[in-house]
Amino acid sequence: MKYLTFIRHSESYRASPPPPALMDAMGKFIQKSLKDGTLVETGGLLPTKDGARVRLANGTITVTDGPFSESKEVIGGWAILKCDTKADAIRVATEFMELHRKHWPGFEGESEVRPMFDPGMGP
Repeated sequence: MKYLTFIRHSESYRASPPPPALMDAMGKFIQKSLKDGTLVETGGLLPTKDGARVRLANGTITVTDGPFSESKEVIGGWAILKCDTKADAIRVATEFMELHRKHWPGFEGESEVRPMFDPGMGP
């Protein structure tokens, strides 16, 4: 099954680049995960100041350019995992967060793991 996982954190972490040790460790982790087949694809996101929100509410579509000052946390990056079980996907997400704990002292955030809808699934 495929899982979407994304890391959510304060946008204040965008004020400076991640520590080089974290980037190096993530590079190795990504290469290992691609090779063993658990990682399908991954990517990082630029700050919200470079984005926009398209919202539908009360029958009206509005577009709001970033940054989004009301956001306490933003999605900083994402990955699509291919794992046999939810427990396996959680293990991969935990390993990724461990890299942050080890190489970016003081970092706080969370990784959300969500199963992806496959054709033929559903209500």
